[in-house]
Amino acid sequence: MGPDVPLLNDYKQEFFWKRFPQTVLGGPRFKLGYCAPPYIYVNQIILFLIPWVFGGIGTVLYQLSTLEDYWASILAAGLMLLAAFIIQGLNLWVRWKSVAVETFTSENTLTDEDEFDFSSCAGSETVKFIIPGKKYLVNTVFHSILAGALCGLGTWYLLPNRLMIMYVNTGATAVLFVFGWVTVCIGEYSLIINTAVETATFQPQDTYEINALTRPLYIFAFVAVDLAYRFTVSSILLQTVQILHIIFVFLPILWAVGILPPVDALVLWVLEQLLEFVFGGSPMATNLRLFIIFSVSAGVVITTFFIPNTLGVVLFTTGMGFILSLDLGQIETSFRFCCRTADPSMKYPKSGSHRIGRQFGWKEILIYIIFLIMILAEAGLLHFFARDLATSGRSPQTILSYILIITLVGWKICQEIQGAFILFGLFRNPFFPKGIRTVEVFKQKRAILMRVALIQRILLNFVSPFAMLAFLSVDTSLQYLHTASLCIGFTRAFRMVWQNTENALLEVVMIAIVRLATLHSSLVWWNNLGTGIQLLMIGIIRDRLFQAISKLKFALTVLISSWTEKKQRRKSSSAIIILNIILFPVVLMIIALASALSAPLLPLFTLPVFLVGFPRPNKSWPGSVGSAACLCPDSVYYQHMKHNLAAAFCTAFSAGSLGNPTPGSHYLCRFQDRLVWVLILERGFGYCCVNIKGLELQETSCHTVEARRVDEVFEMSFEQNEHARTCFLNQHFSNILTPATVVPVQVYSDGRNVLTGIIDSLENLKHLKEDFAKVFIWVLLHHINNKSKPDIQDHMPLQQKTTWLEENTVASLQTESSQGPKDSSSINSELFSDWSDEEIFELEPIGNKSGIHPVKNITDMQQMTTKPVVTSIPGSLETQSISSYVNNEELPKRTTMYGLPATDKGKPGLLETSTHKMIPVVIFSSPYSHRLKVPENWQSGPFSSLLLQELLKSFPEEWYSFVLSLLDVFHSDEKPSIILEVIGDATLKDMYSHVVMTCYGVMLGTDSSIPSPNQVFKVYSGDIPGSLALDWLIQKPELLKLALKAFRYTFKLMFDQASLGPVENFAELVNYLEEYDRNWFIGMVSEPLWQQAVLQEKPYLFSLGYDPSLSLYTGRVLSLQEILLHVGQLNAEAIRGQWANLSWELLYATNDDEERYSIQAHPVLLRNLTVQSANPPLGYPIYSSPSMHVSLF
Repeated sequence: MGPDVPLLNDYKQEFFWKRFPQTVLGGPRFKLGYCAPPYIYVNQIILFLIPWVFGGIGTVLYQLSTLEDYWASILAAGLMLLAAFIIQGLNLWVRWKSVAVETFTSENTLTDEDEFDFSSCAGSETVKFIIPGKKYLVNTVFHSILAGALCGLGTWYLLPNRLMIMYVNTGATAVLFVFGWVTVCIGEYSLIINTAVETATFQPQDTYEINALTRPLYIFAFVAVDLAYRFTVSSILLQTVQILHIIFVFLPILWAVGILPPVDALVLWVLEQLLEFVFGGSPMATNLRLFIIFSVSAGVVITTFFIPNTLGVVLFTTGMGFILSLDLGQIETSFRFCCRTADPSMKYPKSGSHRIGRQFGWKEILIYIIFLIMILAEAGLLHFFARDLATSGRSPQTILSYILIITLVGWKICQEIQGAFILFGLFRNPFFPKGIRTVEVFKQKRAILMRVALIQRILLNFVSPFAMLAFLSVDTSLQYLHTASLCIGFTRAFRMVWQNTENALLEVVMIAIVRLATLHSSLVWWNNLGTGIQLLMIGIIRDRLFQAISKLKFALTVLISSWTEKKQRRKSSSAIIILNIILFPVVLMIIALASALSAPLLPLFTLPVFLVGFPRPNKSWPGSVGSAACLCPDSVYYQHMKHNLAAAFCTAFSAGSLGNPTPGSHYLCRFQDRLVWVLILERGFGYCCVNIKGLELQETSCHTVEARRVDEVFEMSFEQNEHARTCFLNQHFSNILTPATVVPVQVYSDGRNVLTGIIDSLENLKHLKEDFAKVFIWVLLHHINNKSKPDIQDHMPLQQKTTWLEENTVASLQTESSQGPKDSSSINSELFSDWSDEEIFELEPIGNKSGIHPVKNITDMQQMTTKPVVTSIPGSLETQSISSYVNNEELPKRTTMYGLPATDKGKPGLLETSTHKMIPVVIFSSPYSHRLKVPENWQSGPFSSLLLQELLKSFPEEWYSFVLSLLDVFHSDEKPSIILEVIGDATLKDMYSHVVMTCYGVMLGTDSSIPSPNQVFKVYSGDIPGSLALDWLIQKPELLKLALKAFRYTFKLMFDQASLGPVENFAELVNYLEEYDRNWFIGMVSEPLWQQAVLQEKPYLFSLGYDPSLSLYTGRVLSLQEILLHVGQLNAEAIRGQWANLSWELLYATNDDEERYSIQAHPVLLRNLTVQSANPPLGYPIYSSPSMHVSLF
């Protein structure tokens, strides 16, 4: 797409110009896009002016001295309340009268486009169009009451006599009266008639009809200040009220441009600002935590005001400041799991802090308690003796000021040299390692910097807090603490020491420098503020100043790149740049206003046309963190790495290489084809909370362009040769990404190979067919061995195991039903219908090889105390039992026998007698063979005897004996002789040969042809060619699973032999298979087991794939290893600004075109990646983690 792609397509432009006038006027729709009767417009105008009419009645009566001002307001309020109920009642009546049930939405998104068929001035369609109504009855009542109150207070607020007294100017009074009532009418219409779609939209859906309260809320706020002035006359309030009256008439413009936030965003933003700058806290990771911590912090300030003793105030604020700066949720979780004596089986949650730092336990809690005692002792003792030190002529704060200045300089130097660039990312750090390509090289080169990082941690986490605590404890303004301002200031100061030590150190040092500079002079107004308020003011100035710098850099980046990046150069770019240069003071004012409000700087359509976005919470989006993501199979890789990445961030933060983890900071991580977005949500003493997002792995063209630029920036910073000439300046300083550091993280490395020359090689395919039987033997023997581990009886002598003999003897018997011969014949006809007597007699009797002997009655069986065990053999026919001698309830279900001649239907079985039914029993030559017996339902087969005999010729008997000799199944002093005995058991061997070769025939066919690559791929993926034999195998899910596992092992073996060379002997083959079983998952990427293996951290994963577009077979190998992860810090204001534009463009302008300009690749702004990282439904990250605790120690 070219740079001149339309910002809005024609359809969206028409839609926008219909919606925007509605937003300006508060809800009336005068531009419909189709022809409507005149009464539609007249009705809306009348409803719009109703509040003014009622307010005008009260105003006239007041001006004529007929009513007092409050009675005039009450009259207007009553009339408006009655009108509101009538209007809402009319809508309810129309809705009740309608036959069809309709769903009403407060935003009326569909009615902006739908064409209504109006029948009359007061028809149902007219009413529903003009007055959509409320979804909830409670809102109908509540909003009507608010409408009455708003009209009454608006009348009070805009009384001409009052305005004349304030401004003493008739013209100003008239203008304020007229346009003030326009503002009130807009608020009333939005509240009670039809809510306008706001440009400042925070929630994608207004479920609870909160947007209707936005405009009335601001009107109430202005009126509240006026009421405060009228009841408490103050010169300061008078000036404030005069200014607010002027701003009041501009409220419709502020609403239209979207500067004023909606109610939900406003509440969260105000709580965050108060918590951070008034109470000394931090933005919280969740809204619930925000409300709780805000309430507790307010309680601490109120309690401080009523403590009579300054020493008590110091101890209380110091202790509570330390406690509130801890991650109380983490401590509470740890405490519960430490106190789990009632349920010892409970384990610490897997996602807990032990995966990303230290696991909280009694030791850590005890350390915090000792820490608390130490700081209380320091603060109490220093404050108690401060007066004596001051009277002795020594100034302790002066000494502490120098200590703090030295500490700040030393800490900042140690921190700066940890990153790749210094001085706001402008210059390259000469001490940072170069040519970093492997983990080992990085760790060796970083050894010296890690020693410096230790000094940085000591200065920041131990020296600075105690020095600042001492500075505050000996402050003389504590003697005048019992004022609200001083209580707030010192409560904030004592908490900031721990909540955000870096910012607190900078603020205290600024105070110290000012005091040292004015040591021999006095700033009366400054000193009268007190240290606490001074720190509060400096904290606000510091935050807004840094925001302004970041916003200015962002604005310059957007402006300059719109011309320097050729693909971003539009026809209008030169004109826009010239306007920005001419109106640069206005741009600076916009940046200053956005910084003062802590609001994002919104570049309209990401062009250098700047607006002030509405203030919003620190995390920018509503809802809980990590609650939504566009999940796909690739999401599991980010889910797996989140704990390891958090642990790596823990190390980097503690070393200082990622700067200060300030809430709202964004980091971008890159390795191989993965991009990880990290957002800091919360910050406290020794911890921060982060949200980790994973971006899509299937890169689009825009994604690829920006990802390539990210790779270039990181390679220039980290991977250049150590002896190569490099520029001392950051060549990508204008980019919103500043490389920070490299961190080693244990993640899956993704390797992909084209299998041309391997999977299509006849030699390799021949080996695959030959090796499948061997691999299946190994898989089957190990599976059965693991399922039937010997119990404690296996260590007993054979003579003591009478129950073992009896159990297996009975297990070989078959119960006989009343239609025994018929049942046997039906089995013969259904399973072996393709057999003939001629074929049977031509075969060598299998029974002779298997040791099958007829048993006539139970007496004979009971005499077999020294004979081998009897069991069934796979592939046999079902025969009759001797139920006349054995109780049916004591016998297991029917088992199958094989090796018998076929019998025709209706003819008696070969082993039947007239008196006693004789059954064949299979006798193991070893009493230990039963432990490796295959399940009974596997002991039948779908192939004819002739076909099975051909398959059995390929059974690898030597390999079978070799694998059997390695099994760890017999625990006895005579183990070698037992193993030889089991290996020589022909019955057991026949069992396995029938099962293995039957599955062999199902998977690879019964002929001698070599499978094709397509057949191999299909079988590998589980798409086995259909047949009656496959139906037999599908009925045995466990056996099918083992056969598929063996085939995949065989394919991996073929792949390894083609790459590394052929297998020389049986021992090497066993090593391969044991390695596969222990460290590999071999399957398909699309399978759920693949994702489970990733989360279980299997060391290696292998998958076979096929690319239909290129007709290529591919192999994919994931290996778990420590990889260097490139980390860069993003310009937080650039991210907030682009997200603000995204929110406006999609939620208000509904510009969801996938090829729109604002989503196109921008290598400097990383526009496409920024859009991806936004929360759904506006963005589409494929993974988003919940809030994660990361230790900073």
